[in-house]
Amino acid sequence: MGALLGLTFGVGATLVWRSGSRRAPRRARTGPGYNEKMSDMLAQAGIESVSPRQLIGSSIGFGVVVLVLASAISRALPIAIAFGIFASWAPTSVVRYRRRKRRTELRDLWPEAVDNLASGVRAGLSLPEALTQLGVRGPKELRRPFQRFGEDYRANGRFSDCLDRLKTNLADPTGDRIVEALRLARDVGGTDLGRLLRTLSTFLREDARTRAELETRQSWAVNGARIAVAAPWLLLAALAVNPQAVRVYNSASGAVVLAIGGAISIVAYRVMVRIGRLPVEERVLR
Repeated sequence: MGALLGLTFGVGATLVWRSGSRRAPRRARTGPGYNEKMSDMLAQAGIESVSPRQLIGSSIGFGVVVLVLASAISRALPIAIAFGIFASWAPTSVVRYRRRKRRTELRDLWPEAVDNLASGVRAGLSLPEALTQLGVRGPKELRRPFQRFGEDYRANGRFSDCLDRLKTNLADPTGDRIVEALRLARDVGGTDLGRLLRTLSTFLREDARTRAELETRQSWAVNGARIAVAAPWLLLAALAVNPQAVRVYNSASGAVVLAIGGAISIVAYRVMVRIGRLPVEERVLR
């Protein structure tokens, strides 16, 4: 009898403990990872033949080459390290520049693409046919992703999967909105797709015009930040040609001065760019 009571008490205590409050399970991160961000950046720059690992490898290799050359010319290791670090950012900076340039170009081309898509839908084409036609009659810079969509759709006929690959190839917030609008129209049907596309085209034109005006007015801040950051380092590069002129930096105190100057330059540049540059639309419908 005592054993039965002890067993009953133990089971009851276990059930009470198990019914207590629990720590909420951690949610998995849903944001894009570093590799995915790098892949998006390369796709938005129109660079298809370079992977994120190759970009990182080229950055490290270019930085090492510049470090060796600067060390041989100036014979001051701290200066060589500083220029090697700056040089390692060069490949990524080139990709980001191409991405900004291509975004500006696509911003002016998306309204035309939406108009072509709306015309195809109004003419009685199905959604896959209208999207495939953009690979032939759409803006030249946007044709390749829609050509791939047509190839994928002819190969498997799965519209939703082809739309997902189209979003990946475009890697553009506007493209994400268009793709999801077409997916919704295909799933639920309706006759308002043409009106939706015309409204989206008008909105894109107004947004492009407003952004162009603001970027023109604020470009002086970004350009001024670049000149202010580059000027002292260009002067240091000119002095590094003469090893006698930069002998003072080949010491611990000289390395500290370069480190502080580099940190101040980076922080000041990032602050000025953040102040002067318009916010970039994020891909919330990836």
